[in-house]
Amino acid sequence: MKGIDECSYEEFQYAMSVGVTAPFYLAKLFARYFAKGAAIVNISSSRDRMSQPQTESYTAAKGGIAALTHALAVSLAGKVRVNSISPGWIDTAYTVYEGPDAEQQPAGRVGNPLDIANMVLYLCSDKAGFITGENICIDGGMTHQMIYHGDQGWTLASK
Repeated sequence: MKGIDECSYEEFQYAMSVGVTAPFYLAKLFARYFAKGAAIVNISSSRDRMSQPQTESYTAAKGGIAALTHALAVSLAGKVRVNSISPGWIDTAYTVYEGPDAEQQPAGRVGNPLDIANMVLYLCSDKAGFITGENICIDGGMTHQMIYHGDQGWTLASK
């Protein structure tokens, strides 16, 4: 990820093309082929609601997916349910973290791909038939945790 100091116009546009334009055109191209009860699940990121320095293009693209999701849900109402998932820290190697990496997570662990896959399966099922236009954050509670220097043993090292 390149931030505001290093990201070129072309790199920013590429992030938007992959992150927002592609899901839009996939939905548009497939809209007439969806069967009754169909579902689209877009993948965003918890970065759609929080940031680290120098992540503007990625963060903007993920925020765009969240907004695109609710817009598509309204446009495709009655044909396709559209939702998105915003994963937090998901370790694709299924590493079991201990110590601060696990302890900082309100859920007590780092996520794994099954945490996301199970939600995708649920959102595509009839059990989720009344859910559309939602962006569901699966991040072990990290976006709900307020961390201030000096609270609960947390410290911020100066730059």
